[in-house]
Amino acid sequence: MIADGDIEGAEVAAKGAVVALDKAAGKGAMHKNTVSRKKSRLIKHLNDAKNNQE
Repeated sequence: MIADGDIEGAEVAAKGAVVALDKAAGKGAMHKNTVSRKKSRLIKHLNDAKNNQE
């Protein structure tokens, strides 16, 4: 989505991904530090795309 320039769609997808990651951490499927790292990298990538678009 980011490569296509659809930042709004990417934001919606990122929110869904964050929720899914949090659920995985809550159920013990993934370690909380791994989830935190993945969320951080996802949001950083999204923010970089927003800043480069402007």
